[in-house]
Amino acid sequence: MTAPLPGPAAAPVRVPLDRRLARAAQTVTSRALGPYQTAIVRIGFALTWLFFLVREFPHRHEMYGPDGPWSFELARRLIGDNRAFTVLMWSDGRLWFEVVYGLAVVAAALLLVGWHTRAVSVVFMVGALSLQNRSVFLGDGGDNVVHLVSIYLTLLRCGQVWSLDARRAARRAARGEAAAGRVELAGPVLWVVLGGFLVAATWFSPVTGEWWMYVLLWVLWLGQGLWWLVEQYAPGEPRTLLDVLANLTHNAALTVLMAEVCLIYATAGWYKIQGSRWQDGTALFYPLHLDYFTPWPALSELLASSGIAVMLLSYGTVIVQVAFPFTLFHRKVKNVLLVAMMLEHAGIALLLGLPAFSLAMIAADAVFLPTVFLVWLGARVARGRDRLLRRTPAAEPPPRAGAGGEDGGEGAGGKSGGEDAARTLVG
Repeated sequence: MTAPLPGPAAAPVRVPLDRRLARAAQTVTSRALGPYQTAIVRIGFALTWLFFLVREFPHRHEMYGPDGPWSFELARRLIGDNRAFTVLMWSDGRLWFEVVYGLAVVAAALLLVGWHTRAVSVVFMVGALSLQNRSVFLGDGGDNVVHLVSIYLTLLRCGQVWSLDARRAARRAARGEAAAGRVELAGPVLWVVLGGFLVAATWFSPVTGEWWMYVLLWVLWLGQGLWWLVEQYAPGEPRTLLDVLANLTHNAALTVLMAEVCLIYATAGWYKIQGSRWQDGTALFYPLHLDYFTPWPALSELLASSGIAVMLLSYGTVIVQVAFPFTLFHRKVKNVLLVAMMLEHAGIALLLGLPAFSLAMIAADAVFLPTVFLVWLGARVARGRDRLLRRTPAAEPPPRAGAGGEDGGEGAGGKSGGEDAARTLVG
């Protein structure tokens, strides 16, 4: 019996533009894209800033405090011109500096574990901006990335997974109606305390900060209070509306963050192309011979002694940085370049002694990591934690749209944060 001949291949069905736009609008409003990516960004930047603050703790007075070469009067005159935001301009006292530095350390630690993420992310931003803007001539490039991302984190729903907020929301859902009438005091108390700080910040607004910073702080504070009221007394349609607004804000901030990372690499790559040392492949030879950029002189000398290695690394750096923004929609190539960039920053941390810069850039790159890899990584970390604590592992439920605790609704992740958000926006 002869097999039937295969018929002509059916032409792909073309989805109308209005339907694609409706589907994209439903996606960006119904869920917060990239929950695992934004969680790893939150963890990465909180860890980076915490590592920096702890490492520089013995030198904090010379770097940002009253004993530094950049005096309070010089900082006051500069901030009077550029209107940078820093609460350290409220007073030049040593006690006030210690309070701000200590709160910055505590906020970084709490953001790392995801405790009341919305409120703590604002404190994290205030601490980062205050210390960095106090002495603007300190930093290695990573401080600029922390500066920007600390603002984006206040708009991202970055506590959907891998956080104490997510665990609290899961326990509340497991208890069901038994926990419906319980009111947690930590959130309202934190909201009142931050309200008092915001009143003080507004009082000192003529001294430091642009007007938009205070508008952002007031909007975040009022929005948090409104969210708590709706969650307690109107969990129906008002809560759904707030979820939609929060998802829109999250997805917009996620898109800006991805564009920022692409812009950083594109700008760095195209500027390198214009340099003669990068064109002839010898650019990396020179920083490897600078005394203050060689924590391991023997290793730097070994690498610099190989002309072929220096040339390959120089050209490879330029190629990867220039090509990366153009590979976002090709998953396999994008992932290869992503690994290459992370290895490049790990090499910078090792060879040039810039760990904070490298950690910040790796944390920013993590927004493009595939969801499958992040879920696998989270499972391995959880398994190792359970073995270390010798307890029965508990499976973490995947994030769901509209379910949430302090940090709000959960959203499902796509193939990767970059691909999912970018494909949605372009339809």
